[in-house]
Order: sequence, then structure tokens, then C-alpha cells
Amino acid sequence: SLVIRGEKDEQAVLCSKDKTYEMKIADTSNMLLCVPGCKTPEQLKADEESCDIIHAQIAGFSNNYWELRRCRPKLKKLRKLLMEDPYEGPDSAKDQASATSKYTTEDLLNVVQASEEEIMHQLQVLDACQIEGYWRVLSFDYEVKLLNHVTQLIDSESWAFSKVPLNICLQELGPLEPIEMIEHILLSYGRKYTDGGEVYFDMNEDKICRTTAQMLLQNAVKFNLADFQEVWQQSVPEGLTTRLDQLKGLALVDRSCRPETISLLKVEDLPEDNQERFNSLFSTRAKWTEEDITPYIQDLCAEKQTVGALLTKYARSSMLNGVKVYNSRRPIS
Repeated sequence: SLVIRGEKDEQAVLCSKDKTYEMKIADTSNMLLCVPGCKTPEQLKADEESCDIIHAQIAGFSNNYWELRRCRPKLKKLRKLLMEDPYEGPDSAKDQASATSKYTTEDLLNVVQASEEEIMHQLQVLDACQIEGYWRVLSFDYEVKLLNHVTQLIDSESWAFSKVPLNICLQELGPLEPIEMIEHILLSYGRKYTDGGEVYFDMNEDKICRTTAQMLLQNAVKFNLADFQEVWQQSVPEGLTTRLDQLKGLALVDRSCRPETISLLKVEDLPEDNQERFNSLFSTRAKWTEEDITPYIQDLCAEKQTVGALLTKYARSSMLNGVKVYNSRRPIS
């Protein structure tokens, strides 16, 4: 089945079960005539004796048609809707008082311009969960609180991060938080597997380090890079190792200033439109290396499109101290 999605102020898109297409009217020089009961030449040949001219009535005509072109699903809106009312925990007075800004799967399908599969995949990417039938994302503070409970338990029990038992986590942490939330945070930060009939989680080191970095950076405009790296390593659970490549699409390192600095720049906060995205990036920094800009434009690549092709279209390259850098093709106001 196919469905057209879009609100009144949006360009309509057509969605199948798993793909999204932009719709454009294309003109054709061959006028299409709609003739009821029309016979094709092949059908007429079957009856050669009747060579009479048939008077046909034309019911309608068209000199254009809808052209479909595969496009990226417009998923920015999904995060925006879910962030209207993030889940702050079962004890939150705000959550109990709030009756609006909650969305079921059906609600999201009605307002987000993407196929059902693309929406469900993005809900996974956003670590959304269903609470009382509504899709919710956790507030960052509540997510960190849950993660801290789990990492402190791992530390106190001296478990390996690759083998965290679900049942003991639920028993130990159940009195502190709903068991659904404990399991959700384990699913968000780990890979579930079974060993000897017991369920375990292999925790994702990079994701835990990344969240810790976001917590440290979110209250500072800029952070001295060397100081940050030291504090960051001290802040993650023992046994985990921090690396700057864990922060792709989350934080930006400025090596041109002395001392070097790092600041928060989340790819999900940038515009969805290609030109607006590049304008925003070049407003933040005039010249980018390909390595630095790639995490911030990778998601703009259409099917079979490369980062290099995007840069060729929206940026101008030059050499700076023997390094290839990219700047805007147009003046940034």
C-alpha cells in the first residue's frame, strides 16, 4: 500500500512500507486522453471485418503526471515531537500533570513524513520507548541517572562490561527505578544475548563514554581540550577508555586556537535541509577539513551519494598549510 503524508504547510511525500519519495508534477508533450471503453490496436486486429470508424467520447485529458524520486525521510520532526515532553521518571510531577504532547505509533505516522519502517528505525536510533502506549524519549538527566545506577552496580559487583546479568540488575535496581526503565537503559547502552539460559548485556563502551562527555560539555561554552580529556577519563567508569573519535557528531575540537578547545555541537540540532545545514556549519566555522565536517553531513547523503559529492556541490575547497579545507560557496550573513 502507498500513502501520501504531509501537513498543509509541507511538500507532500509518498511512502511505501519502507521508502519515502518526493512528489513532483512533470509535464509531458504527449497529451494523455481518457477514453471509456477504448480498444487498443491489438484488440481491433482480432476482428478484421469491422473496419468502421468508432466515435469515441473523451472523458478527460492530462498533459502532466506525478514523478516520484526517492528522498531521505524527513525525520527531524520525529525528534522535535518527542522532545516536547521528554520522560523524566515515574516521580515527575510534570509528567503526571501533562496530558498533551504524547504520541502513539498512529499519531507519528500521521504527522511524520517517512515510511513506517523508517520511523520505527529512527525511534530505535533515538532510544525511544513505549510508556503506557505512547512513544517517549528519556530526558537527558533521567537517562544519565539510570546509566549511573547500572555502572555503579557493575563496579560494586566487579562484573565485566561485556557480561552484565539482566536478572540481578532488575533485582538490585528494581527498588530504585521501574524495572522497565532499567531494562530499557540496558538495551540502549548494550547488546542483549543469552548464555546458559541467562540473559546478559554486552555494554557499549563508546556510547557510555559519549554520554559522559555530553554531560560534561553541556554546561560549558568551550572547554580546554587537555583539561577536558583528563576530567572525561576520570568521569567514566573504571575499565573504560575515552577517545576523541567517540565524539563524532557530538563535539567539535578547535585546534587552531591556543590552548586547543572542545565544544558541544550535536548533529541532531542542525537543520535538515542541505543548504541550511551547510550555512549553519559555515557560520560556526569558516573553514573545515573533510574529517571534521563528515560526521555533520553524513546523514544528508542520498542513496549512492558520497560526502565528497555533497562537498563539491555546497562548498569550495582550498589548501591551508598543506591541508585541504572547505569553505562556503556563498557569503554567510
